[in-house]
Amino acid sequence: MSVGQFVFMLHSHLPYYRKAGMWPFGEENLYECMAETYVPLLNAISELYDEGIKAKLTVGITPILAEQLNDEHLQNGFVKYIDAQITAVSKDLERYPDPKVAHSQHLKYLAKYYFDLWNKLRDDFVNKYEKNLIKYFKKYQDLGCIEITTSGATHGFSPLLATDSNLNAQFKVGQDTTERLFGKKAMGAWLPECAYRQGYEYVGKDGKKHWRPAIEVTLQNNDIHYFFTDSHVIEGGNSIGNRRVIGVYGNIEYIPLPDRPKTGYDTYSAYWLPDAQVAVMGRNDRASYQVWSAADGYPGDGCFREFHKRDDKSGMHYWRITSPTTDLGDKMLYDPVLAFNKVNENSDHYTTLIYHLLNDYKKANGKEGLVMVSFDTELYGHWWFEGIEFIKQVIKKFNQYLPEVERMTAGEYVTKYPPKEAIQIPESSWGQGGHFYVWQNHLTEWMWPIIHSCEKRMCAIVDAHAEIPEDKLLHRALNQLARENLLLQSSDWPFLITTWQAKDYATDRFNEHVDRFSLIADMIESGNIDDAKLKEIESIDNCFPVIDYRVYQSITEGVIPQQEKKLAPLYN
Repeated sequence: MSVGQFVFMLHSHLPYYRKAGMWPFGEENLYECMAETYVPLLNAISELYDEGIKAKLTVGITPILAEQLNDEHLQNGFVKYIDAQITAVSKDLERYPDPKVAHSQHLKYLAKYYFDLWNKLRDDFVNKYEKNLIKYFKKYQDLGCIEITTSGATHGFSPLLATDSNLNAQFKVGQDTTERLFGKKAMGAWLPECAYRQGYEYVGKDGKKHWRPAIEVTLQNNDIHYFFTDSHVIEGGNSIGNRRVIGVYGNIEYIPLPDRPKTGYDTYSAYWLPDAQVAVMGRNDRASYQVWSAADGYPGDGCFREFHKRDDKSGMHYWRITSPTTDLGDKMLYDPVLAFNKVNENSDHYTTLIYHLLNDYKKANGKEGLVMVSFDTELYGHWWFEGIEFIKQVIKKFNQYLPEVERMTAGEYVTKYPPKEAIQIPESSWGQGGHFYVWQNHLTEWMWPIIHSCEKRMCAIVDAHAEIPEDKLLHRALNQLARENLLLQSSDWPFLITTWQAKDYATDRFNEHVDRFSLIADMIESGNIDDAKLKEIESIDNCFPVIDYRVYQSITEGVIPQQEKKLAPLYN
């Protein structure tokens, strides 16, 4: 008998790195995540399927990440990256054991461990997956092992975009890209940075009041049926952004803001939103914190691999965390056997935790409930080296020992168990205090007038070219202008500036896309398009190859033209 439903959601996203530097910021960031997360995740899904187990993971792959994984330049660059790692670790095999180096026999063992790991990775990527990870994520989607969700095309921060046409373009291009690469539209989406806003009234240039629709209206207009949010958005209370957590960009510490009032709702079911028939499901705080927390979560255990310390010659990770207070110079050597035995303990604990959360809820409420957990995919494997094995073991143990827990993808859940209540959720994000501070603050406030100016200029140029021009050079320029507008809107740039993770790099990247946008816009408006310069920009920013610039046609009074739909009844 079922005790309830469990949805395991992984949100995969990286900014656009193609031909935009290599290290410490640039293409190698993508290659590291491919090596440590995306290929191992596919391996886990594949191995489970071969054992007769469908992973039932909900895997969000943002459109801009999917475009990069599908890109030949980056696919070949990844092979070169792997080859460089094999060469580096081969030299470690030659220099160990060294009687002058303490524990050099164990270092020799670790060098062989990594040598084998990198060679297997190369074989998997080149031969098993034909350099095309997207093709194989699609394969396991079609086999019912995973569900792919979409997002804004370049992870633009939705609530702070000034125009509905630009908001719509993010999700229209995003959904179109997901459909092109994975063969069908995504049923669900990850809101970039979990950022949401309600509908609101505003006074237009005509002096009259107009209504700007809530985010979910744009989602529904693009055939998106559900999205995810943080627990505090549903329940009130403390944002996960107020804690010290592990994420894509490492450890971030924020100053807490006051809690939101408790709402009386919980995350054990999905809910309809009031302005469109789009469902929202909240992350289960207890089940998520067990993994997310750097202080109390599994990834912080001392036996796991230390992310921040590398060998000064090969760059290999030969050390373990040891303890949270141990200086990098005093870290103990890594022991894979010890680490993966600890994963076995963690997965036992986690499956038991999920079972009891669901069973206790059912006993207390007389009905089954949902536990949904969502994480940055890159936490697993990249930041927490042993994390992919954790996912695999959790799935196997649920399948073998706890069939009472109904494992489902998010789309399967909202289809089989549609919401029974509608709620209004507040303006929110996963960031500090649950609001927009991380992306709009004294360090980034200079960016938003530029973004908004580009939004409006984009719309004006598109309105002036409502029909696709016969001039192919002009048509190319219009489409490239649309790409640059999407790329400059990426939420990664203000995020990296605020957190100082890559402040100068993010500032430069934002300004580069603004400059390219302005250059192309000037050429279009002057009627003097430089073919060579346009080709140069196209050769770098080649994402969304079938984009139609007319996605930016102006929207009047918050209604999306030619896509407006009558809202279905809130309850079926």
